[in-house]
Amino acid sequence: APTVPKILEEAGMKGVKAAIIISSGFAEAGNAELENWVKAVARQYGVRVLGPNCIGIYNAYTNFDTVFLPADRAGRPPPGPLALISQSGAVAAAIMDWAARRRLGLGFLANYGNKADVTEVELLEAFAADHRVKVITVYVEGFKYPGEARRFLETARKIVPKKPIVAYKAGRGGAAQRAVKSHTAAMAGAYEMYRGLFQQAGVVEASSVREMFDMAKALATQPTPRGRRVLVVSDSGGMGIQAVDALEALGLEVPEVPESIARELKRELLPFAAVSNPIDVTGSATDEHYKIVLDALLPTAFFDMALIVTLMQVPGLTKNLAKYVIDSKRYGKPIAVVNFGGSELVQRFEEELEDQGIPVYPTPDRAAKALWALYKYGEVKRRL
Repeated sequence: APTVPKILEEAGMKGVKAAIIISSGFAEAGNAELENWVKAVARQYGVRVLGPNCIGIYNAYTNFDTVFLPADRAGRPPPGPLALISQSGAVAAAIMDWAARRRLGLGFLANYGNKADVTEVELLEAFAADHRVKVITVYVEGFKYPGEARRFLETARKIVPKKPIVAYKAGRGGAAQRAVKSHTAAMAGAYEMYRGLFQQAGVVEASSVREMFDMAKALATQPTPRGRRVLVVSDSGGMGIQAVDALEALGLEVPEVPESIARELKRELLPFAAVSNPIDVTGSATDEHYKIVLDALLPTAFFDMALIVTLMQVPGLTKNLAKYVIDSKRYGKPIAVVNFGGSELVQRFEEELEDQGIPVYPTPDRAAKALWALYKYGEVKRRL
């Protein structure tokens, strides 16, 4: 760290206009004077600085990669519609590795560390301007400079009507807030302030990193629903009940199927199938039973989105079910699938759906939260 200002000065004298400083040992370690020296040199020579105390940038489209961790430790995800802005380098690297193993299209990553110069606000603007980015995810620990919250609010409010932002705020309690200050020299501040800020800005807030990406992959692939009414289709009564619990806890609605359509479904499904919503096609279901339900209800005005549970352990289901679910995209309504298990069939089924832009989750509560994020973003767009 002590050599950084001199090296930055030499670079500035040679006309370098951008630098990524990966070294730690600055303000986060109590050495604010050294960080201020870096800022002064950068201003003098007009050098924009990302960091210090960061891993920099990853661009899957161009293979521009400043992450110094080897790929066998931190996998590189494929190009895709998601961008991550992260205050923490270790969190960013872990997310990269996690996304790579799941073939999640995280096309861009930027870790800004101590943000001596470039902040999350400027990174938001950069990703907002890139047409390849469909959803911006933000891992934030705290703001650092006067007026930063206001700038974040103003910038996010301009972006959100065109592109969703999903954020996870870490450092919510007293002990965690102390850790934030020693980690990236940011001030965590009262969590309620950040929560209110996200609400005003139209940012969809997540309660964990996992939830942030559950939401993001739905927002990147699914249309915005017109309302909050969800069709639930399941081959498991228990999973269907869990789905309804999760949806209603989030303020989404699970309305009954109109009587006229219910009578028709009774004729076409198995005699012991439940057709009220949740629709239980039962463990004796076939691929065609799902098709019958989806084709009968998704085109109607009675439902705004669908949560489909497909437990592939039942003998009547095959990989062809994926085609019927994918075909349902033509109705223009959001779909989230719950697929739980460990067999090769389960994995192939999930991969085919995800490759065709249908988000898949292992549990009903995660699928429900993804649909909630779509509804929430739709409400935000209408408000802003």
